[in-house]
Amino acid sequence: MSWEPRALPAQPGKTFVVTGANAGLGYFTSEQLAATGAHVVLACRSPARTDAALAAIRGRVPGASVSALRLDVADLASVESAAAILRGLPRIDALVLNAGIVHPPRDRKVSADGHELVLATNYLGHFTLAALVLPVLLGVPGSRVVALGSIISRLMDSSLEDLELQTTYSPWQAYAQSKVAAQVFGFELDRRLRAAGAATRSLVVQPGYSISGLSPRIPGVNEPSMRKRVMDRLQVFAQGKDHGAWSIVRSVVDPGAEGGQYYGPRLLTRGHPVLQTPTRTSRDPGVAARLWDRSEKLSGLSFPV
Repeated sequence: MSWEPRALPAQPGKTFVVTGANAGLGYFTSEQLAATGAHVVLACRSPARTDAALAAIRGRVPGASVSALRLDVADLASVESAAAILRGLPRIDALVLNAGIVHPPRDRKVSADGHELVLATNYLGHFTLAALVLPVLLGVPGSRVVALGSIISRLMDSSLEDLELQTTYSPWQAYAQSKVAAQVFGFELDRRLRAAGAATRSLVVQPGYSISGLSPRIPGVNEPSMRKRVMDRLQVFAQGKDHGAWSIVRSVVDPGAEGGQYYGPRLLTRGHPVLQTPTRTSRDPGVAARLWDRSEKLSGLSFPV
């Protein structure tokens, strides 16, 4: 199906929640969704940066309906507090699990709950949020959960046996593992929703190689240095984060999108969003079953589907 990311279908009356929406892919996803007429909840950690993102969207999208929610996905107490507020909303049409660490720390760090920080931020907090908010999603036919994967899953695979990386930590191993986990979760969630007869669907996306130096300059949101802009223009296989958001937005609003699908840029690292084939590990039910069980133990909750 042909898809034009600059001419999105109108979404009045719908509510979309985007984590990590104050910068990068999350910001541009939120801006593009706000332009459809939907209400967008920016779920972010930093109040000051969130205020800047809200102001930017309102300035760039006439009549935009946006609001903020305090959320630190690396802190399960914060996730629980945010989820309690989200459960009070009359509807959630899509939950976009975007927040994350793109540049992992050189040395292993842990979250407030004692979990490896990259895993906690990129995956475990989102697993917990989706579990706690699922009742609202289930009440909206056609609602969607969108998990953010990465092209790194094609370069660095993981069986997800050592989630905490206590003795084997390396920055890119931590990042790759967290993104493989996000993809495995997204596909397994859709399988479970279908088995339960639910009308909610789960999709997975990878945004390609999207960098700030090729993205529009937005005060308080995206202000790369001139040097970074010059250097980023040399990366011919890259795209701006505004274009990286296209795959995410399509998975949210495309009426033809179906659960279990995987969207990404046409040229893998850049381009219009198209259906792609995920890695074998991402769709492995055995890997998914082990991850789901381990995730419930790490988060201390039972996922209700």
